[in-house]
Amino acid sequence: MRPSPLPLPARRPALLASVADLEEAETALELGAEVLDLKDPRAGALGAWQPEHLSAAVARFGGRVPLSATTGDLPMDLQLLRAAAERVAASGVDVVKVGFFADSGRAHVLDGLAPLAARGVRLVAVLMADRDPDLADLAPFARAGLLGVMLDTADKRAGGLRSCLDDDRLVRFVAAAREIGLLCGLAGSLGLADIAPSVRLGADYLGFRGALCGGERRDRLDPEAFRRVRITLETARTEPGRSLQAA
Repeated sequence: MRPSPLPLPARRPALLASVADLEEAETALELGAEVLDLKDPRAGALGAWQPEHLSAAVARFGGRVPLSATTGDLPMDLQLLRAAAERVAASGVDVVKVGFFADSGRAHVLDGLAPLAARGVRLVAVLMADRDPDLADLAPFARAGLLGVMLDTADKRAGGLRSCLDDDRLVRFVAAAREIGLLCGLAGSLGLADIAPSVRLGADYLGFRGALCGGERRDRLDPEAFRRVRITLETARTEPGRSLQAA
């Protein structure tokens, strides 16, 4: 049983804003976030919120926009990853994002996560572009019942997504995901200059943190920086003939 689709906005790619706490989540909604990503930037690339804070976010924001939440920077250990995914899912968020920080053990982890997906937990695998992930075959993620896959970066000081992978590899990744029915997202220190090229790749959503804070991901959200990202994204989404997927 595949989980039901995530209700993303009609305009793609959707703006996914990573937020560090409830106050930032409220601010991001007011400024036009289309997906709220509950993630603690002080605790790593996929730093996890505390369960009670996740539950509070669901009570306050659930149903207004989709809510995703990360399971933390964890090794490829099935017991750890499954327990973390269960804990996050219990809060009621729409999507649970599980980090795949290495290729080793991928098949074993997917086999172990498949029962969660069969229960209806919407799981998204986050592959780390700066760890040279195997992007040649995404079918195992679909067979395990995951909702989607996304690319991010583990080391935020080592450059952004588009410095790790060229646009040819990125567009092939997006096309491969779409071909087998997986939602697809792109993130990883994306800046203003990356928005228009990233929109043309055809992903379902683009994820931002540092750009929404004016450059440093551990800082608070900066409303002016957020508006610049939103306006740049809105402009890029309306450009005619923008999608490389249609080429």
